[in-house]
Amino acid sequence: MRKISLCLVFAMLFSFLFSGCHGSRGLEAFAIPEDFDESRDYEITFWAKNDTNKTQTRIYEKAIADFQALYPNITVNLRLYTDYGKIYNDVITNISTNTTPNVCITYPDHIATYLTGANTVVPLDELFANEKYGLGGSSLRFDSPTQEEMIPSFLEECVIDGQHYAIPFMRSTEACYVNKTYVEKLGYELPEVLTWDFIWEVSEAALAKNVDGTYRLNGQNVMIPFIDKSTDNMMIQMLCQKEAGYSNDRGEILLFNDTTRELLNTIAQHAKSGAFSTFKISSYPANFLNAGQCVFAIDSTAGATWMGSHAPLSDISRDKFIEFETEVKMVPQFDPEQPQMISQGPSVCIFNREDPQEVLASWLFAQYLLTNELQIAYAQTEGYVPVTLKAQNSAAYQTYLSRIRDDNSTFYDVKIKASQLLLDHVENTFVTPVFNGSASLRDAAGQLIENVTKSVKRKETVDNSYIEKLFADVSSLYRLDQIGGRASISVDREELGELPAASVALLSILAIAWILILFYVLFEAIRKKRM
Repeated sequence: MRKISLCLVFAMLFSFLFSGCHGSRGLEAFAIPEDFDESRDYEITFWAKNDTNKTQTRIYEKAIADFQALYPNITVNLRLYTDYGKIYNDVITNISTNTTPNVCITYPDHIATYLTGANTVVPLDELFANEKYGLGGSSLRFDSPTQEEMIPSFLEECVIDGQHYAIPFMRSTEACYVNKTYVEKLGYELPEVLTWDFIWEVSEAALAKNVDGTYRLNGQNVMIPFIDKSTDNMMIQMLCQKEAGYSNDRGEILLFNDTTRELLNTIAQHAKSGAFSTFKISSYPANFLNAGQCVFAIDSTAGATWMGSHAPLSDISRDKFIEFETEVKMVPQFDPEQPQMISQGPSVCIFNREDPQEVLASWLFAQYLLTNELQIAYAQTEGYVPVTLKAQNSAAYQTYLSRIRDDNSTFYDVKIKASQLLLDHVENTFVTPVFNGSASLRDAAGQLIENVTKSVKRKETVDNSYIEKLFADVSSLYRLDQIGGRASISVDREELGELPAASVALLSILAIAWILILFYVLFEAIRKKRM
């Protein structure tokens, strides 16, 4: 009787366990409906990033209004964030409760982590090719680009593990904004392609002082000749130009190498002299550039409206601006004959739902973001470029590019120069491998430069033993030792959030079941021994 009772207990436990597991496997894979059900109403959420550029906000709002006029049964709720990191953190937090947005502007590095949830993000290849609702589909109520009209390299950036999990929204690159007036005042001629040797030499020359302690170049008490906004991109681009290790398609960490050590020693040398600093240490490069306190400011082309003596956007008052000629150049190179610069910019992904019709509604809105009107309007707000040939080759966009210097807002010359820089050098751009953990690796790359720069400013010695310890500390900080390729990536629980209560309960039941099984086996063995 006791044996039968124990068996019943086990049967009930496993029955509950497996029925619970069925509900914990995540969402079913999305299957494209044959037709979009227009008899129903849908409400979808769209998370996007915006700083203080109200023009971008208005473009989002107009796009939503225009889309809802075409699809009155789809309501789109916009939620704006100040940076992509906050979007990433909120998505990670919401995955476990299936309360992610329907459509989200994000980065492929982030999507790779979102994919740790089963069927969380919708793969898009079948949607791309769908005759009715795919790119250029016959049943769309708007003029969508075909897949052939997407810029191939931009679309390729959205591939993770052989599938497209996003569509590109805008593309930018890093640029070096140069006070050409200061360069020539120092006795140098600005080359067509900047080199790292040139940047370091001019930056050191800019530190010369007058007898009263002010800087000769600007007559002020402040001069930081070279400031880089994004030290992660700085390190990644330097390593790429050197053909040195960073990571590979298998997700292996190659960052901590002899070339990285060499680069850090050089950076430390110029940080120690005061020739170099970073955004995190000093503040926005544009603030120093526009006030005549910087010669070379590296930032995204997406920040072009903040750069230059007539920048329409600024964090400093107009009376702090000085007059100078601004040039927009590629980031410094080690080999000017084979320039390399990073391709970046936001992409759009779609999150899965139990209702495939809701997912299809989300896809329709995401695809609407690729229409010419929106692509061109948004590209005009900063030094972005549209992600479709359809928009880039349109008369409207070509007219925009040709009207450089027509005014100091829409046709601001520095902004259009930044856009043209990327358009002229798409073939010189590269992207980094994307895998679960690639976002942490990117942060680690920048942290190396930040730590070295802080250390020399604090009069610490930067030598081989320092760098060895730095490698170990940064690897530990970002848990890079837990990343050994896509198949063996360890996910940080703090990043992904707490396990759902149902999962905790199921794991507890599984543990209890095994304990009872072991107890029963032991009990039977003892009983038989006594017989």
